Amino acid sequence: MLLNKFKNNKEFPNFLKLLAKDLTKFYNIKLNKPFKVDNKIKGRGYDPVTTADRAFEKFIRMRISKKFPNHEIIGEEFGHKKTESDFSWVIDPIDGTRSFVIGNPTWSNLISLNYKGNPIFGLANFPKLNKFYYNSSFTKAYVFENNKKRKLRINSKINFKNAKLAAAFHGTLSLKKQLKIKKFIKRMQFPCFDALTYCQLAEGKIEIVSQCANKIWDIHPIIPIVRAAGAIVTTWENKNPILGGNIVVSNNKKNHKEILKLLKPVT
Repeated sequence: MLLNKFKNNKEFPNFLKLLAKDLTKFYNIKLNKPFKVDNKIKGRGYDPVTTADRAFEKFIRMRISKKFPNHEIIGEEFGHKKTESDFSWVIDPIDGTRSFVIGNPTWSNLISLNYKGNPIFGLANFPKLNKFYYNSSFTKAYVFENNKKRKLRINSKINFKNAKLAAAFHGTLSLKKQLKIKKFIKRMQFPCFDALTYCQLAEGKIEIVSQCANKIWDIHPIIPIVRAAGAIVTTWENKNPILGGNIVVSNNKKNHKEILKLLKPVT
């Protein structure tokens, strides 16, 4: 039913494409300068937020509210604007704030359009890399880089033995639990660079990506992009990923089954 409802929709993906370009311009003109950093969980760890996070979210909310005034908006920094609409926008103004703080270019603006809670269209915009990823349907996703458009497609033919795995625990998996999944840890050949690593899987550059502690704004924009590129995305318990948590994305069903098997001792 969802497939039929959004099969020929151009309005939402076109809006996201334009928004990606405008966000990069906004960063280069307004935000590419010194910024202030606060720790949102002082005394309990480190969760940075910057003046740029808040400025990006205000800009995104303004653009959405102007175009779709009745839609709900859920943002990491400014909470939930509730309406009666079945449509909601989920925003992570800067995914990878730690990368942003120290000058790594892998941070991004993540935005999804949801219908009745299900992510339908997603955008991952990387202003410092001058590229963005988005899906135009349930089966088509693209990357725009240096003003050139390429269709995204996972590399589904790579088997589990040869699959490249990137993973990150983000400080949430205890050493005791890590000792239970030694075979998984041995397969962690590549680091995770925030949302960019999920997008690189959609490009066919890597075959399996697993990250812990994803909030809804971390993963909702990614779900429709990687699925449209042919990937499988679930939680470590092989459940629907829309609630966030520990997420794994794979290039084919067989590899997904194998990686879930390695993770089973800690699920």
